[in-house]
Amino acid sequence: MPRDIPIGNGRMLVTFDGRYQLRDIYFPYVGAENHSPGDVCRTGLWVDGAFAWLSDDEWRRTINYAPETLVTSVELQHDGLEVAVSCRDTVDRDRDLMIRRIAVKNLADRTREIRIFFHYDLHIEGNGIGDTFAYRPDVQAVVAYKRRRYFLMNGQVGEGQNCTVGIASWATGIKELHGAEGTWRDAEDGLLGRNSIAQGSVDGTIALHAPGIESQSEALFFHWLALGKTWQDVAALDDLVRLRGPESLLSRTENYWHLWVNKEPADFADLDESLGGLYKRSLLIIQTQVDERGAIVAANDSDILRQARDTYSYVWPRDGALVACAFIQAGYNIPAARFFEFCAHAVTDDGYLLHKYNPGGSLASSWHPWLDPLGRPQLPIQEDETALVVYALWEHYRRFRDVDFLRALYRRLIVNPANFMVTYRDPHTGLPSPSWDLWEERHGITAFTTGTVWAGLEAAGRFARLFGDELLCRKYETAAREIKEAALQHLWSPAANRFSRMINVGEDGAIVRDDTIESSVFGLWYFGMLPPDDALVTATVRTVRERLWVKTDIGGCARYDHDWYQRVTDDFDAVPGNPWFVCTLWLAQYDIAVARSRAELASARDLLAWARKHALPSGVLAEQADPFSGAPLSVSPLTWSHGTYCLAVREYVAKWNALGA
Repeated sequence: MPRDIPIGNGRMLVTFDGRYQLRDIYFPYVGAENHSPGDVCRTGLWVDGAFAWLSDDEWRRTINYAPETLVTSVELQHDGLEVAVSCRDTVDRDRDLMIRRIAVKNLADRTREIRIFFHYDLHIEGNGIGDTFAYRPDVQAVVAYKRRRYFLMNGQVGEGQNCTVGIASWATGIKELHGAEGTWRDAEDGLLGRNSIAQGSVDGTIALHAPGIESQSEALFFHWLALGKTWQDVAALDDLVRLRGPESLLSRTENYWHLWVNKEPADFADLDESLGGLYKRSLLIIQTQVDERGAIVAANDSDILRQARDTYSYVWPRDGALVACAFIQAGYNIPAARFFEFCAHAVTDDGYLLHKYNPGGSLASSWHPWLDPLGRPQLPIQEDETALVVYALWEHYRRFRDVDFLRALYRRLIVNPANFMVTYRDPHTGLPSPSWDLWEERHGITAFTTGTVWAGLEAAGRFARLFGDELLCRKYETAAREIKEAALQHLWSPAANRFSRMINVGEDGAIVRDDTIESSVFGLWYFGMLPPDDALVTATVRTVRERLWVKTDIGGCARYDHDWYQRVTDDFDAVPGNPWFVCTLWLAQYDIAVARSRAELASARDLLAWARKHALPSGVLAEQADPFSGAPLSVSPLTWSHGTYCLAVREYVAKWNALGA
């Protein structure tokens, strides 16, 4: 199930799904560790003897964010319980603290007691071995812990001088053992067992009680979850909430994000309010997926575990570099700069970046082997990941002109990678040597990688000229020129009248061509190697648009012909692959690039509108959309989808303004 409303602060990330169930709690890194890896943490209401979890089917829900901020805005109504519920949730901007404000309106014609229950199914450090849940009477709260991870769960009824701080009741107990489902079952009669401690595979539930709520009046509940590495950490956060009041902390965070997303003057040309709103929402959602120490994480949706036994909670340098470009174009220096510092620590001494990395910077899981099918050594890399980091770093310098920052990275993140790209070349063609493609499915010399390596070398040449390294400048420029010439000679397929997505070269120099229609040939023009209106590019994009457009009511562009990943039909004539947000937005970026009048931008505007139409109501963009229903497929949100949307909007506005000048 998609993560409809993620909230976070660069160290702590919490996600809710479309049923308003809390699904993931990441700490101390965004993306690691997940202390509730997809397991449901429930919220329930008891009203005068009747009970319902907020995830039950009987609720009518609106799941969204408050405008231009990372505070949720969730509305629920239950006719059977005769209540309306308004919720606001956030993670404090500066502290590892989730605050929830839940107002329950009594719609009945009589005074009633209302109780709210917060259940936590934690697997601390990602597993349910050796956890402890305990009630602490000194703070009137439940604390869960294991080793250096502490969770304090507390709450308050009302606000101001008449509020009641501390939980009214609690339950701790066994789960996932001997048939025990967990303490959430204990809540359904409105009473908790008040067992004071449990250890092993355990969970906990807390309750807040609000008696005497008159007809058409509200019961106001606050709940906070404090995270830390010691008891002292979470106790101090609990003291802070008591001192400052949860409402003030929530409002402070709401104001911060509103200020953050509006730091640059808003100019959306002729784009309507919904498209401009999705741009701002995308920036905010991207921020939830970025660790404050530099990791730009691909996606944090643990439901993918059910299919792959792994997640997207990693840093792919390619995705990160392109999202960093979105930050750069939007005027955000610091998150992009931290990403480059992350890459400078990750890059090998030989100048290349490997497949993917954990949020803390260590090497992540991979399926790319160090041997080819014949048992010969090969580098398990996607070379576009190395090249795009250098390309993005030039974009950062071009926007911010931070010479001191650049100087610190020059040798490790520019010269070493550029020297690697110069030498990592196929001896027969002069193209980049074979590596894994950007989809991580096939090994060879791909059009996308070729375009990015050219761009990386061009950027390195400009950097070298800035620093007065003329020999290096000529070296990089010469290699880039040779790669461009080789691409025109070897990647163009006269028989297909378009660029091949990939070639492989035998030991005798014979070329084996893969002419599968592929959207990522985008890389040949987008990064500058060929002009977008070049006749060869135009012919290629025309075929991509005709063949890869999904021929259902949903539409959208597939990755490539006969794409198998997450497919829902074998009718490849109508559905060559599921529509991807990134690939559809690539067509928008192409239409922007070739537009010669404002009228010609209409097709790009329609593609931006396609992305908005198939976003969740909260603005979250998935990796893919179902070709028949439009429902999100695979992980959601996908940071790359949001980054591409932001780039497309910036390019649209720049072109609109240029064409009007």
